[in-house]
Amino acid sequence: MKPKVYFSGTITSDKVAEMYALSGKKLGGRVAVKLHSGEVGNQNFLKPDFWKPVIELVGGTVTECNTAYEGERNTTAKHLKTLAKHGWSKYFDVDLLDAEGPDLELEIPDGKVIKKNFVGKNLKNYDSLLVLSHFKGHPMGGYGGALKQLSIGIASSFGKQYIHGAGDPDAFWTSDHDSFLEAMADAALSVVRFFKGNALYINVMKNLSVDCDCCAVAEDPCMKDIGILVSEDPVAIDQACLDLVYAAKDDPGQAHLLERIESLNGVHTIEAAAAHNIGSREYELIKVN
Repeated sequence: MKPKVYFSGTITSDKVAEMYALSGKKLGGRVAVKLHSGEVGNQNFLKPDFWKPVIELVGGTVTECNTAYEGERNTTAKHLKTLAKHGWSKYFDVDLLDAEGPDLELEIPDGKVIKKNFVGKNLKNYDSLLVLSHFKGHPMGGYGGALKQLSIGIASSFGKQYIHGAGDPDAFWTSDHDSFLEAMADAALSVVRFFKGNALYINVMKNLSVDCDCCAVAEDPCMKDIGILVSEDPVAIDQACLDLVYAAKDDPGQAHLLERIESLNGVHTIEAAAAHNIGSREYELIKVN
């Protein structure tokens, strides 16, 4: 049976909450809401008021981890200031998962590239996971969506170096590219297993830039907004987003975004995750108003 991916071309904060309810998934216990806090200077990230209805609906805690590169989110002190500056801590309970060490190590005995994943230790305090992803391009992964949030997003600062370096933190910028993408899939596998199916994924195809929300200086969006997707399957939802980009043949910015995705072999993360049986690249797209 193919996983269901619900899709709406209407993009509003209330529609996000409505799509969560439509999925039928009930996230119980203490809910970690993983989203992108946005690098200072970035104009494209989705702001707290956009996500507010769905976060309040699940009663979740906004969770983030420190970055592994220079900026305003690479230390706990700076990241907490950014979370406040961008309004996250004003509206929500916020938990910087790796604010203090030691990291939580998740074993991946069947990982293709890495055999363990280093995540913020506070992850162990949560029973379920809501992943809120701003789907767009990415200067290293080709694209950013649910699988990137599961891997790089939940990894600690050291864990991000470890994944990027394909198991060698010193090779952060120099590792084999496809090995890095496969390491992301390995890391995503460990987090999926950690939550044992108690997870839901929402991707919003808005502000479609070739750059990530981690870029302080990001290119403006090149494509028109497409819609909101929700699924229990992180592979299916990312594949559906890619398929929607390919289907937007009349959009003059399509070629630019596809060049970013294809030049970095972005689909390979999906391929590697599907090979781990994290999810399916075949899905049923259910369109809703």
